[in-house]
Amino acid sequence: MLQSLLLVLSLSLDTFVASVAYGTNKIKIPFKSASIITLVSTITLGISLFLGSLFKDLLSANIASLLSFLLLLGLGIFRLFECIIKSYIDKIYNNQAPLTFKLFDFKFVLEIYADETKADYDKSKMLTPKEAFYLAIALSLDSLAVGFGSSLGYINYAEVLLLSLIIGFLSLLFGCIVGCHINKISHINLSWLSGVMLIALAFIR
Repeated sequence: MLQSLLLVLSLSLDTFVASVAYGTNKIKIPFKSASIITLVSTITLGISLFLGSLFKDLLSANIASLLSFLLLLGLGIFRLFECIIKSYIDKIYNNQAPLTFKLFDFKFVLEIYADETKADYDKSKMLTPKEAFYLAIALSLDSLAVGFGSSLGYINYAEVLLLSLIIGFLSLLFGCIVGCHINKISHINLSWLSGVMLIALAFIR
């Protein structure tokens, strides 16, 4: 249970921070959009867990355990320094013309990855289902690697996915509430905390 909780919490921190930013900027996230974000994130995590379990069957228990440790440790270290990477991406796209919605527009997803509030592309102060999908993709990038790495070890898949649905949705809800009660806020980055959780998860497995 502790491993599943740490895994989901580490992935839900970005969702919480993004929703705080939306609440602060008075951008509403309707129930439908919130559901899309939660479902896409959980489905992405489920796919990565499934792929990891297939790959795990090809390896010996010791090698799979070692790979799981190295992946989670590496991702944890990356998350510790992620704020620097996000600042760099944000700086690049701030110097370019506005981007338009296109299917699988990776450039736009990277822009949202650097600044989640840019998902509200039409400036309507309301996150549409399409915008929610783009935000969910950006927030799910970590899930692919973290889920894959976790599945190489021993983890309860059903428990992880259920917690992902519950905690993911609550993170959005609570983040929006917190953001709405904050008039002014500097840019929050909790990537380092997520990194600490992933490193801890790597060692307690």
